[in-house]
Amino acid sequence: MTSIPSDRAEPGVYEVRDVTRIFGHGDRRVEGVAGVSLTVHSGERYGVVGESGSGKSTLIRMLAALDRPSSGRIEFQGRSIGELPDARLGFLRSAVQLVFQDPRSSLNPRMKVADIVTEPLRSRLLRGRTDVPTDRSRRLAEVLDAVGLPASAARRYPHEFSGGQRQRIAIARALAPNPQVLIADEPVSALDVSVRAQVLNLLNDLVRDAQLTLIFVSHDLTVVRHICDTVAVMQAGRIVESGPTAQVYARPQADYTRRLLASIPTLPS
Repeated sequence: MTSIPSDRAEPGVYEVRDVTRIFGHGDRRVEGVAGVSLTVHSGERYGVVGESGSGKSTLIRMLAALDRPSSGRIEFQGRSIGELPDARLGFLRSAVQLVFQDPRSSLNPRMKVADIVTEPLRSRLLRGRTDVPTDRSRRLAEVLDAVGLPASAARRYPHEFSGGQRQRIAIARALAPNPQVLIADEPVSALDVSVRAQVLNLLNDLVRDAQLTLIFVSHDLTVVRHICDTVAVMQAGRIVESGPTAQVYARPQADYTRRLLASIPTLPS
């Protein structure tokens, strides 16, 4: 892997060391992630970029403990999470929230927005966390306002909203329990081009204002450059290059990174 040295010596929120995820058995074994190591620091906006099948979604599923590594170690705030049973992952579930690619499938169509957004506040895994809002009505109003939706949205169902509005609802739900880390998996790729910039700018502002750590996954290098200060480029389950976004984009070291950058459409001069 090609990397640019960092001057940050403090431990990361996430420490990932030589993590591999193997699918299948025998001759049909496939490495979804192969020997990945990375550090995500508090307050960092860490982008993971790569083409479809590069392993980026498998990686973040393991960061969220929705999947477990076949080997290697993943630590969150100094605690290993790879081998812990779900019953002992309350500290992770309460501190890390996810925004998925398609809000149409990630939002329950039978629930009103008020119930969708406040659902994380009812989780038993949040018990004992003193920084989780306890007044659901007040928190609902706060996060709807934060994502630019009117209070009346609380009484409506997801199908009554546009794609961009549904993603705002999904972001509001992720913000409701006052997380420390937000993981966004291709959060604008299912949206119309006309609203992508709006949602990206919203995420940018929310992460800044709430002082969140952001892990942002995308196949679109332009999007990652817009929102992330650090980037890791994945190919075939491996990180082939990582470092400060501006440096990686200006002086890519890996051939794969150079090919990705060369494929970005440009307007003729």
